[in-house]
Formats: sequence, structure tokens, C-alpha cells
Amino acid sequence: MVGLLIRGDNALLDGCKALRYPDSMQVLNTDIPGVRIVDPGRHMDDRGWLSEVWSQQTLADAGLDVTFTQDNLTFSPMPGVVRALHYQIPPEVQGKLITCLTGAIYDVALDIRVGSPTYGQHFALELRADHPRQLWVPPGLAHGYCSIKPDSMVLYKLTAPYDTHGAFGVLWNDPALEIDWPVSGDHAIVNGRDSAWPHLAELDSPFRWEE
Repeated sequence: MVGLLIRGDNALLDGCKALRYPDSMQVLNTDIPGVRIVDPGRHMDDRGWLSEVWSQQTLADAGLDVTFTQDNLTFSPMPGVVRALHYQIPPEVQGKLITCLTGAIYDVALDIRVGSPTYGQHFALELRADHPRQLWVPPGLAHGYCSIKPDSMVLYKLTAPYDTHGAFGVLWNDPALEIDWPVSGDHAIVNGRDSAWPHLAELDSPFRWEE
């Protein structure tokens, strides 16, 4: 098991061949407590490759002892589609394991746990179909992404079902968040609901930091 600290810079991962295709699943820490990069690795031979995209035991050994109750797929036919920044309030709080199956996305996790040493900070990285890595977003963080290639399909493994009445969000392009989105607000393809979420300064977060 690897216990590296990975910051939100794709070059740190892309420039390291050892992390590109590890022989077995690795779970990497980030600079936001609880947010993890899951790199399933790929077993390659003349036929192509095999990837163990989810292992309950490996994740449990890394401290992610979670149970998934629902899988969701999203599809964005063009670059610039923004789906962000979402979270669910108790009792149906959600942890999310995010995988990009086709295309590529800029994926973001925002810490909204009151009292957290990284409250208001985010972790972001590119998830791509040609790289097996995934992002684990624990409860207490808002999550979202922007498609950066055509025909981007994203798999969410969720620890709780979707709750219409418990679904909330933070404004994706709030300047205070300093998220370097790959699309401007004028060119983003975003629905009315995601355009109307409150700014971080207006947020009454239900989440509290626990050591």
C-alpha cells in the first residue's frame, strides 16, 4: 500500500511512470484529508490489459471501509459541460468513487466541513479513459466536474442513494474557491440549478470536521 501525498497537479502523476500503470491497486493520499486517489493499475499483455477497478478488501485495508448502494452514469457529448458542485445532507450523505470511462474530465472535490484545516479548499485533477486512476470523495465534500473531451462518460459509485430533497450545492465558479476550471462561465454548458447554488460565504454547511 502506498502512502504518498499527491497535490492537485496532473504533472505529479503523469510524469511518474511508476504511478501510471502499477501492478496492483494503490490508494494515495492528497492534500485534502479524506480525499484519495485510487489507482487500480493495469495488468498488460499481448491481448491488451485487465484492471481491477474496485476491491472492497484493498480499499478497506487503506481505511476506506465503505459500502456502495448505487451506481450512476453520466454522459457529456461535448467539452465544457459542468456538473458541480454537489453534496447531500444527512441522513443520506454520499461518498463517491469517480471513474472516467470515456473521454476526460476535470474533477473537483471541495472541503465544506466546518472546522476542517482545509475548509474552502479544493483538490482537482484530470480523470481520463486512458488512465485507470479514480477519485474518492468522502461525505462532507462537494463534488463536481467539467468535461474536457467529447463523449465523456463518468461512473459514480455511491454510498447512499440520490435524495431529491437532500441534494444541495455550492456555486461552481465562485471566485473565492479559486478553482482553475478549464472553461469560463460564459462558455460553460451548465443547467439553471447549478448556476443558482450559493457562494461559499453564504453556505450553511451541515458538516463538521472530525479528527
